[in-house]
Amino acid sequence: MNAKLDSTVTARPVSRETFDQVLVPTYAPAAMVPVRGAGLDLWDQSGKHYLDFTSGIAVNSLGHCHPALVDVLTKQINSLWHLGNGYTNEPVLRLALALTEATFADRAFFCNSGAEANEAALKLARKYAHTKFGAHKSRIISCFSSFHGRTLFTVSVGGQAKYTEGFEPLPPSIDHIAYNDIEAARAAIGDDVCAVIVEPVQGEGGVVPGNPEFLKELRALCDKTGALLIFDEVQCGMGRTGALFAYMGYGVTPDILTAAKALGNGYPIGAMLTTDALAQTLAVGTHGTTYGGNPLAATVALTVLETINTPAFLARVKEASVNTIAMLQGLITDYPQVFSAVRGSGLLLGLVVSDAYKGRAKDIQKAAEAQGLMVLIAGMDVVRLAPALIVSDEQIAEAGRLLRVAIDGLLKA
Repeated sequence: MNAKLDSTVTARPVSRETFDQVLVPTYAPAAMVPVRGAGLDLWDQSGKHYLDFTSGIAVNSLGHCHPALVDVLTKQINSLWHLGNGYTNEPVLRLALALTEATFADRAFFCNSGAEANEAALKLARKYAHTKFGAHKSRIISCFSSFHGRTLFTVSVGGQAKYTEGFEPLPPSIDHIAYNDIEAARAAIGDDVCAVIVEPVQGEGGVVPGNPEFLKELRALCDKTGALLIFDEVQCGMGRTGALFAYMGYGVTPDILTAAKALGNGYPIGAMLTTDALAQTLAVGTHGTTYGGNPLAATVALTVLETINTPAFLARVKEASVNTIAMLQGLITDYPQVFSAVRGSGLLLGLVVSDAYKGRAKDIQKAAEAQGLMVLIAGMDVVRLAPALIVSDEQIAEAGRLLRVAIDGLLKA
């Protein structure tokens, strides 16, 4: 018997300091520890209230503990949890039908995260190219400042050296181009390219929307060379831009689309969507996952999809976006020494700091948190806002008020 086991462990007091004692230090979390949430409201261990404009990095798009999700998950918990991939289940079949009916796709593959969805997409692209054209067609094109996951494959495809340092040697035949650079794309995408992967809106790279001309040219170049176009919509999909998926607003249809984050509203799930012709490449035994498409995750995701994918809901996202941008523009006008621009799409927005505040986005984030407002950063020069899609106009105004108090405090420091 392990002497460390203690039946009273669940009753032990824990704090932020416990993180430093027992968890691998891959993160540097905030000092406060959230314990309860409802909608965009969050409370920490001391009972302090926060307005959450992070939604778990664009995950909790219906807010914390959405009643409909609590209800369906509770029912499924009392019915069936897990089977393994030797069996299918009703919730995953319903989810696959709903996603394929709502998108360009004919087939879906389910996994547990965005990284896994991108891993599946890249493996599919390589295998398809090798099968149809030969092993010489294997090069992958991605963009600098992109983010596609933390597996060795996906982190190599992401164009940020800080995430690959120390993990060499990296997978070969992966090249990067500048985002929104059409000429760079034309120079890079040749007949040896099997896939081009791009975020329609770069999230971690600074909340930068793709130019329509750039994305359309990627589509044309892929058609010309026989490469597959992969849209990573892990962060910008599921209603975040005001369309169910961002590609719909651009009028550019990918060959493969990846989704995760908001698909499960906090319950881990990822999806790779593709066409029937491409899906046949991944025959029985070529790819898999133990937990992917389990009944619990699929049940939650279907309710999320049905809630978001309505004209009224998506119209409200667009309206909330306009109001949030107006609030942020007011901050730029009143604090030009701190902020210089706002960019993004829908309710994935970035507040770019001025030259005087270069490298200080984290300071602004911490100042906002001290006032009870949770925001994100995207690099050290952009404050990122990704509130739940159910955000109200009153909450948008309150976020603006709290940001002003936070900035006033920074300016006096």
